[in-house]
Amino acid sequence: MTTSHPLTANPVAGADRAVPRSDALEQRDALERRFGAADTAGPWNAVLATQLAHRSVRRFLDRPVPEDHLRAVVAAASSAASSSNLQLWSVVAVTDRERIDALATLAGDQDAVRHAPLFLVWLADFARSERIATVHGRELVNADFAEGTLLGVVDAALAAQNAVVAAESVGLGTVYIGGIRNEPERVADVLELPQRVFPVVGLSVGFPDPAERAEVKPRLGFDVVCHRDRYRLEAQDAGIARYDTRAEDFYRRQGLPGSWTGRIVARLTDPGTLGSRRRLRNALRERGFPTN
Repeated sequence: MTTSHPLTANPVAGADRAVPRSDALEQRDALERRFGAADTAGPWNAVLATQLAHRSVRRFLDRPVPEDHLRAVVAAASSAASSSNLQLWSVVAVTDRERIDALATLAGDQDAVRHAPLFLVWLADFARSERIATVHGRELVNADFAEGTLLGVVDAALAAQNAVVAAESVGLGTVYIGGIRNEPERVADVLELPQRVFPVVGLSVGFPDPAERAEVKPRLGFDVVCHRDRYRLEAQDAGIARYDTRAEDFYRRQGLPGSWTGRIVARLTDPGTLGSRRRLRNALRERGFPTN
């Protein structure tokens, strides 16, 4: 008996039509790579195939990202949802090698940044809104609440994820770089960010180096992350145990020790693992993002 999966539902009229055999095989393989055994009934298309094939790419060919590819990726980012259409985000597209090298050092000395032909820094951006408010003789007082910070961060994250799907759909590889928050004030200096602009996350972009052979990473299954009508904590245990076995096998193939649950415990119970990010609240305040 196979495990159900969100893609096996039929949410729209006509979704129960037979999937062509070639597509059904592609769908089955994609689901099994990501979630383990899963049945293959349900809708399937190129968008779903791109999303399920996502993998982190850390090695790139020595080939620039064409300007029209960048414009298409940013157009997709701009098409993401935005609360009240405030569009409280921006992105800095960095190709200057000196700036990329500086950002790589600040992000933990990561080669995935240093050797990327394009590095995108996604920003929560209230500077644009403040400029508009000032022209109208008003102060941006609502940006001084935690809700304002969340709005900017959520907008930037939604835009970035749209960009990832778009990039991968045209043959580019990507990897998110959370290390951009290690030294946000110094990142702001490198990128010449004004007050009320905060770097949320970085994204290395380029044409994947086929020699890397990056794998699709297993994810928690439907029965763990999707709750019916109400949240159930204990009901997740069996699915977590199954996932932990698959994740440990994945890490072993990557030459990494430990399990997924071990990483949860190590990362979220030892304050030392946060490093400089323990002072992120102060960094937000210094960049004009009070958390009242």
